[in-house]
Amino acid sequence: MSSLLKSRKFWIMLVDVVISSITYFVGQYVSPEVGKNIIWLIGSWQPVIYALITGIATEDAANVTAKSVVTAAKQ
Repeated sequence: MSSLLKSRKFWIMLVDVVISSITYFVGQYVSPEVGKNIIWLIGSWQPVIYALITGIATEDAANVTAKSVVTAAKQ
């Protein structure tokens, strides 16, 4: 559990879920024009968040692979 709380991917995902949930409720209680603009803004940032999480996951995988290669080379 402690490694999950230290994970950058976890916190980015959690913030994204909170913002997306707030977007849903804002859309329910503000004027349609404002809600439409807010939903567009949040939607336009979703690919950036996805790319960030993917980049971090790729970096983490590369670190694990590099450590195993170094360990194998030392043996």
